[in-house]
Amino acid sequence: MKIILKTYKRQIFIWVGISILIAIALKFGIDKKVVVFGTVVVGVFTQAFAGMAALIAMVPLIGPFIVKVFAIPFFWVLNGLGYFVGAVAIKKGYSSEFTKSRVLTLALLIGIILGYIIGHLVPMR
Repeated sequence: MKIILKTYKRQIFIWVGISILIAIALKFGIDKKVVVFGTVVVGVFTQAFAGMAALIAMVPLIGPFIVKVFAIPFFWVLNGLGYFVGAVAIKKGYSSEFTKSRVLTLALLIGIILGYIIGHLVPMR
């Protein structure tokens, strides 16, 4: 347990801070959309979501399954958005924009996959 706390103390501290800030923001009546946007921005830039996923994945047997259940639909949504944008672009005659959107989507997916692989290959020490 000490190793887990030592390794993930930054992520745990960030999530405790995010939780406190969410509670304070909602207590003062700040719009929920602003709170969600702020949480997403802070979570992405501090890698809090990756830390939370790593902590959840450490639970034997069910942890990796839970992480996959949340990660795989993200790729499906991104791919679906690419097809939707493509259909609209083709219908309106923007074939070059369609190509750019598909290339951008593919580059984003490849970047996410490479980041995931490199993140698991490079030691955290």
